[in-house]
Amino acid sequence: MKIKLTHRERIENCLAGSRLDRIPIAFWRHFPVDDQDPYRLAAAVSQFQDAYQFDIIKVTSASSYCLRDWGILDEWRGNWEGTRVYTNKIIENPEDWLKLPLLQPSQGILRDQLTCLKILTKKYGHDTPILPTIFSPLAQAKHLVGGQELLVHLRHFPDALHKGLQIITDTTVAYIEAACRVDISGIFYAIQHANYQLLSEEEYCSFGAYYDLQILEAANKLWLNLCHIHGENIMFNMISTYPVQVFNWHDRQTPPSLDQAQLIVAGVVCGGLQQWNTMAIGTPVDVANEAAQAIQSTNGKRLILGTGCVLPIITPHGNIQAALETVDQITGGTN
Repeated sequence: MKIKLTHRERIENCLAGSRLDRIPIAFWRHFPVDDQDPYRLAAAVSQFQDAYQFDIIKVTSASSYCLRDWGILDEWRGNWEGTRVYTNKIIENPEDWLKLPLLQPSQGILRDQLTCLKILTKKYGHDTPILPTIFSPLAQAKHLVGGQELLVHLRHFPDALHKGLQIITDTTVAYIEAACRVDISGIFYAIQHANYQLLSEEEYCSFGAYYDLQILEAANKLWLNLCHIHGENIMFNMISTYPVQVFNWHDRQTPPSLDQAQLIVAGVVCGGLQQWNTMAIGTPVDVANEAAQAIQSTNGKRLILGTGCVLPIITPHGNIQAALETVDQITGGTN
């Protein structure tokens, strides 16, 4: 008789290399407009989860949630990934980094995000892992100073930027500690600058990894931390040493492949499906073929089937369903 696991049990068994009833699967997406209110965001995430029963609930807040209390403004302008456009910046001069106040998670937008997490963990927390999105300090700094201007500050005003990054890190650590009290399972840690097109390894060690590891130390008590490495030409070998259980990146667009990564990391890999060419504009047959190939290449071990980044909000229901049906049909690697 085939065993039937809860979502949490399935992920726990995947991490441990134990028996599975099927390959775990998780997709996540933005919820534009709804992501501006904690109750509407919780309702939208719930509706998505109830429709598809993913094994992980990744709470995709607007990327500005961690910046709004510093004065950042942004707008929804119809992007098909569901992301918003930033309309101002807070850091005009290097000295402004030193003026950033330490934010409190009990106030403002951060408090609203905790409200959303409380609703979701109360509904799903026992049987389904819930991971809020946490952006790296360097990713947050990019929006505070405005796009490529961050690299100017990094190379010409490093001391001031370091001061700002530490304030951002301390604020983020306080938020994670508050989120831990809401019974989240882990964090979805999003890195954007571990990328050879932007920085050297030495630069990332100083301005990225130094602060990343402080964030991950704050989340160390949690059992399911996932690191997302955004972009192409990524510093995978460097990030592979991070103390997380799951690694996610654009595996269909940039090395390493899933099976190559499994030779590097001790944990689980998450991916296998192209977010645009396959999930958004492909067919159910395309999805099934690509999912089957990902499962075969990893022998169904240490794998959570997903995309390299968010599902576009235009992704057809049939394509999501095709991925779900594929993991139900393929039982290889579940012993």
